[in-house]
Amino acid sequence: MQRSIALTLAAVATLAGCAAEQASRPAPAAEIAAVEVRRTPASARALDAIAADYLRTTLEIGTHEDGYIDAYYGPPELKAGAEAAPRDKAALLAATRELGTRLATIARRLSDPLDRRRAAFLRAQLRAAETRLMMMEGTRFAFADEAERLFGVRPQLKPLADYDRHLAAVEALVPGDGPLAERVEAYLDRFTIPKDRLQKVFDVAIARCRGRSLAHISMPAGESFRLEFVTGKSWSGYNYYQGAYHSLIQVNTDLPIRLSRAIDLGCHEGYPGHHLLNMKLEEKLVKERGWTEFSVYPLYSPQSLIAEGTANYGIDLAFPGASKAETERDVLMPLAEIAVPSDDRYWQLLAATKALGGARLTIAQQYLDGVIDRPTAVALTQKYLLVSEKRAEQSVSFTDQYRSYVINYGLGEAMVRAHVERGKPSRDEMWRRMAKLVSEPTLPSDLLAK
Repeated sequence: MQRSIALTLAAVATLAGCAAEQASRPAPAAEIAAVEVRRTPASARALDAIAADYLRTTLEIGTHEDGYIDAYYGPPELKAGAEAAPRDKAALLAATRELGTRLATIARRLSDPLDRRRAAFLRAQLRAAETRLMMMEGTRFAFADEAERLFGVRPQLKPLADYDRHLAAVEALVPGDGPLAERVEAYLDRFTIPKDRLQKVFDVAIARCRGRSLAHISMPAGESFRLEFVTGKSWSGYNYYQGAYHSLIQVNTDLPIRLSRAIDLGCHEGYPGHHLLNMKLEEKLVKERGWTEFSVYPLYSPQSLIAEGTANYGIDLAFPGASKAETERDVLMPLAEIAVPSDDRYWQLLAATKALGGARLTIAQQYLDGVIDRPTAVALTQKYLLVSEKRAEQSVSFTDQYRSYVINYGLGEAMVRAHVERGKPSRDEMWRRMAKLVSEPTLPSDLLAK
């Protein structure tokens, strides 16, 4: 709902020797509020009430699972109240279903297209909340069913044998004896950023990501982030959005960080990735429209497919063609004191290994559905993702912790790419479409709409 502003005319003041002139002053707050109520359809007000209940319910669900709330930047007293007296999981499950019923009743009466999209977003978020509560209570879904209920899209997975041809392409780039994964790891280890150079390299990489994004998408004044290097995590990078256009970005140093991760994480966690998306949602939906439901981000929801998909695709959007390799070769490698290669094999290898990314989903599905055990999942991860045993262990640990969330990266990226690049648009149009995705109540199904 767009806020309306009512103005009243001040009395005409007549001054000796001067022409009379009109002046305006803002109406009292109570008068503005009364006008807004009269102009706002009852169905839209009912949607606001559902959004408020959804927000409180989501905060209460968060008390039952650490990490369920990925970000919250609404009134602190609301969060404190939810934490002080949360309903139990059974009561929250019933409340979530009741909210869904209320939403279905009013959704049919909504006339504004953006209100209808808002209602669809809430409906999908509520279904995900219902599913996660059921899982907290012990219900287990098949991998594809869980992914669809939580994230709004049903993954179509390829058999692992389909990736064998990509393994052959990698083999041609790193010929030799011994397991292919070991040869790939040994080659890529040449491009490890020394620990004492991490801060400088990441600072420059993120600045480049920001500059390329800012050229196309406006950002709120005063936006900022803080970068930390941490250990003991199952992920390589994480953005903790704090609200007021500020993020905490953490990079995990449990394993050596290679040069390619600098721009990848700078774009993914920062610009035009998670930091930018959360800023635009806060700016456009929370502050400008007063849609309080967007001040909370439950991790296990369709919101995550949009977040991870835009963050991953944002790397190629910000650094199209050869520009990423050129930036790494000309700027980041000298800064990291890494010897610049004489050919393009390094970048060819990165592209070839990326084609194997879908194997991670198939391995996760087989592991979580009980088709294979954990040692087999680790071994298959080594084989198809071409990583060391330690990196494979970290990957499977991520699956242990986040389960079907893994679909959001590769599948989300593919869906965002197809949406943004549909019809071979200009670069400016691609950025315009990206800006809409991160500024509106977007669902995975919206990516499929033409």
